[in-house]
Amino acid sequence: MTGEAWRRHLEAYVALRRAIGFAMRREARLLLDFVEHLARRGPDAPAAQVAVEWASASAEGQHARRLSLVRGFLTMVRAAEPGVDVPGAGLVRTSKRPTPRILAPHEILALMEAARALGPRDTLRPHTVATVIGLLASCGLRAGEAIRLDVGHVDLVGDPPCLEVHRTKFRKSRLVPLHPTTAAALQTYAQQRRDLGYDGLSSAFFVSERGDRLNYHVLARTFVQLARRLGLRGPVGTRGGSLHKLRHSFAVARLAAWAQQGVVVRDRLPALAVYLGHVSPQNTYWYLTATPPVLEPAAARFEAFVDGKGAP
Repeated sequence: MTGEAWRRHLEAYVALRRAIGFAMRREARLLLDFVEHLARRGPDAPAAQVAVEWASASAEGQHARRLSLVRGFLTMVRAAEPGVDVPGAGLVRTSKRPTPRILAPHEILALMEAARALGPRDTLRPHTVATVIGLLASCGLRAGEAIRLDVGHVDLVGDPPCLEVHRTKFRKSRLVPLHPTTAAALQTYAQQRRDLGYDGLSSAFFVSERGDRLNYHVLARTFVQLARRLGLRGPVGTRGGSLHKLRHSFAVARLAAWAQQGVVVRDRLPALAVYLGHVSPQNTYWYLTATPPVLEPAAARFEAFVDGKGAP
């Protein structure tokens, strides 16, 4: 197949993926690189072999993810061009996803207290940072989703109160019901915003000191500084507590609570995947094996079953 034919298939594939909700920004660039690489090998180059070589040659790692991306593309192409071979799924080593750093409830409370002590005095900033931390920990939102919330997206008087989350990672929108305590904290923040004269400066719910929407990088840097101050993260150059760890902590805490209650966790995973805005339940299943708080109750139930004391 000629390079031009490969590029036409790529355009169709990217258009299809975007039509069903995938952003395909980085993926489109990677697939174009693969197609250009394949075209340089000539019209008779075996696509499956070239795909494995291309995926394995990356200096950035993530070889298995690159191969998986190409396999999806080649699978569609084969529907129109039966002679195209698709490489197998396990031909390159899969990188192990790191175990998330889970923040305990007392650590989250300490972060919020430290945020309330931020300066400048008599400004909205300390209230904003503390409330965002609490919201991410209680709802599992992505930090970018919280930053993009407009005043009109926050319904604190509904039954139940909820958030309208727009422009998510996968271009999907969803409703996120709020616990009454979370809704009360957001009402307190809204009142603080009014009392300090920040209302009307922006359509954003969380307002910066300049009166516009929060900057993600500034917020993330502030969080890291707080985490280091509390000993939840090491010095510069080391990994540790970050804004995204609040999302991990929420998911693991929810699964652990279900496990402690004797709920069959796997039956609840699809609902949690929707709540978190995961494009695939596989992203949620990772939490089952990533952290001991989820596995320990399941292990205890299994031991009780073996000993004849209960059902698994």
